[in-house]
Amino acid sequence: MGATVRLGLDFDNTIVCYDRLFHAVALEQGLVPASLPPSKLAVRDHLRRTGRERRWTELQGYVYGARMDEALPAPGVVGCIAALRELRVSISIVSHKTARPVVGPPYDLHGAARRWIRRRLVDREGRPLIDEARIHFAPTRREKLARIAALGCTHFVDDLPEVVADASFPATCCAILYDPEGRHDLPRRGRRCRSWAEIAAFLTAAARDAEATDGR
Repeated sequence: MGATVRLGLDFDNTIVCYDRLFHAVALEQGLVPASLPPSKLAVRDHLRRTGRERRWTELQGYVYGARMDEALPAPGVVGCIAALRELRVSISIVSHKTARPVVGPPYDLHGAARRWIRRRLVDREGRPLIDEARIHFAPTRREKLARIAALGCTHFVDDLPEVVADASFPATCCAILYDPEGRHDLPRRGRRCRSWAEIAAFLTAAARDAEATDGR
């Protein structure tokens, strides 16, 4: 059983796609021009360019707290998780997320994320795809990396190159950089994927290889 695939998943911007929601909320609050592309990064960059870093931080807390239910799963992620569950892949979420926003109202960010997972990450019968006990939030990147190691993840999917390139990232874990816009270089350990379909194909092959190894 040592070859079993144990998959860890980042949450924000990996499982969840916030592009249209951040754009919509920023328009509601008069923070960006209507001509700005509907992208979370475009909203962030606009606010930083105009000297409103604190407003960007407040906006994140509001979206992750009060408006979390409106966020959408990244294209293909639900189908990927469901298919991997069928292959008996162990799946955990490990997210760098504080319990409350750094600035602004004290929204329960962990509670909002858990509600979203219960509602959005379900199979066709409405059953949860991620067990509650397998949802982990870490207040710092260091603690996130320690949790990935403690869980014995064989593969981990994250959208941040600085996470998978961190010296504390487990050496025995295959890093998968989720990079839908092709903005980043190939990670030195692992691979880069631009879609959840690509991630699904790679992990399906890994799971089948592990199953074949266990069956010998």
